[in-house]
Amino acid sequence: MDEVAAFLGYLAGTLTTISFFPQLLKVIKLKSAKDISYRMFVLFILGVLLWFIYGILTNAWPVILTNLITFIVASSILVLKIRYDREDSK
Repeated sequence: MDEVAAFLGYLAGTLTTISFFPQLLKVIKLKSAKDISYRMFVLFILGVLLWFIYGILTNAWPVILTNLITFIVASSILVLKIRYDREDSK
């Protein structure tokens, strides 16, 4: 049963993580993230960070790995949003 649970954890985390790649690619392509909410992304990134910490504390590798990758991708989108918003305000 542990193998099934781990598989489901990796699958769920992978699908959740992959869902952010189209947004990242769109932001990079358009050099704009004006429609992305700061509040939503900050709250989301904090939630992902807490899931990552939870994964470490419980030694849950599917939670650790997928949330680490999601944190990096979502943080990249937020950084690009800040960068592009600053460029637009000049």
